[in-house]
Amino acid sequence: MQRRSFVAGLGTLWLPSLARADAPLAPQPFALGVASGRPTPGSIVLWTRLMAAERSERLGAPISVDWAIAEDEAMRRIVHSGQAMAEARWAHSVHVEVGGLKPGWHYWYRFTVRGVASPVGRTKTAPELTERLAALNFAFASCQQYEQGYYTAFHHMAADDIDLVVHLGDYIYDSSWGRDLVRHQDGGRATTLDQYRNRYALYKSDKDLQVAHVAHPWIVTWDDHEVDNNYANDVSPLQPDPKLFLAQRAAAYQAFWEHMPLPDAMQPKGPSLQLYDRYRFGDLAEFHVLDDRQYRSHRACRPIPGRNKALENCAERLAVDRTMLGAAQEAWLKEGLSRGGTRWNLIAQQTLMAELDSGKGEEHLFESDRWDGYPAARQRLLDQVAASPVHDTLVLSGDVHSFWAADLKRDFAVSASPTVATEFVGGSITSQGPSPARLAAMVGKNPHIRYAKSGAYGYAHVALAQKSALVSFRVVDTVKSPQSAISTAARFAVEAGHPGVVAA
Repeated sequence: MQRRSFVAGLGTLWLPSLARADAPLAPQPFALGVASGRPTPGSIVLWTRLMAAERSERLGAPISVDWAIAEDEAMRRIVHSGQAMAEARWAHSVHVEVGGLKPGWHYWYRFTVRGVASPVGRTKTAPELTERLAALNFAFASCQQYEQGYYTAFHHMAADDIDLVVHLGDYIYDSSWGRDLVRHQDGGRATTLDQYRNRYALYKSDKDLQVAHVAHPWIVTWDDHEVDNNYANDVSPLQPDPKLFLAQRAAAYQAFWEHMPLPDAMQPKGPSLQLYDRYRFGDLAEFHVLDDRQYRSHRACRPIPGRNKALENCAERLAVDRTMLGAAQEAWLKEGLSRGGTRWNLIAQQTLMAELDSGKGEEHLFESDRWDGYPAARQRLLDQVAASPVHDTLVLSGDVHSFWAADLKRDFAVSASPTVATEFVGGSITSQGPSPARLAAMVGKNPHIRYAKSGAYGYAHVALAQKSALVSFRVVDTVKSPQSAISTAARFAVEAGHPGVVAA
């Protein structure tokens, strides 16, 4: 499939501002593009959102949208079609769950409204659950602060020969920050439904992000910036009142659902949205996609979450009842890991799981917002991984705006402790990270961290096979130019039956 066919028809990009109701439909109503996601062996979710004629306005009455899915890019061999209703209460977004599809099959899809067609998107279903699958290729990414760089990495990701994209959160940023900004997001800190909707519309107006959605199906989860920086469960640094924050969280969760290829069954219920999910790809791999924000315990050793300040000698941090995932999600994950049935377990989650002691000399410091703030919960998870009949587990992580490769130990305090899984952090698309000197110092104190690189931006590419996993860190030359080239900064191999990082 040629790149030019992805870009054709994207039309004038819509940029958000404050909204009024009952506006006419835009001449190009699909200015935010199209997307697909949540692949199963027989179904896929298709997404789009209709836009108003003026960027300062909102649509009013419900609008009927035609959709079709075909076996060819020219949309001649249509296999399913229908109509969906775009309604104001969901920002005129459209979510169509198409069933009755062939497993492991490429499809193309299109929306039409009042005679105007959307771009044609390409997608792919998952293979049969029992299929002997030789290979699975995918990319995973996170952290795409709009102001700090261009989405050039997505431009290259769209051209990759991959089966899907896994996005690990910080799809939007709740507020402005950073240095050497190349563009601007209006509106200050987002706290209301309209503000979150505008923020998504701005981010989704980016043509490189659009073509990455057009090219591949996506599996998505969130981190903190889709709501509020460093929030934990029902409180945030800027809004410690749970009642007020849950109203904000409800708005943020609704806007997330409105702009992602998720089915109607996953519509939020107030401030609650069960996002964690499981995706199986034949006998080769099962993704366990986690949500470590909605259910986590409050951050340790302070009454409300504050800046991401490291903790020293904090007894509360070590409490056995502290959780990152909540009891229900922990039980769900334990059940999934105990079942087995595939060669690889893939745990897709938000932030660095490996222990990272950032103290100098004999001092021991740990960041409270990461798994280091919840070591008992991490121990339970790694114990479950070690007990799983699936002996090969990759943990796919984001959040820290840098690339990492780490051996996940049963006991990080004992260097001879067995490695039970291998973790890779896929950098950030644009979001600025820590200094290289700081990373180098931390790697020196944490021998299970095998690689760390900051000041580089991009994503991870994974080539999974029955006997090995090859992970490549793909890095653009610069995020300050939308025409930047891309290269591989590092490549690692994980051999089945031998967890741990090995340079390839």
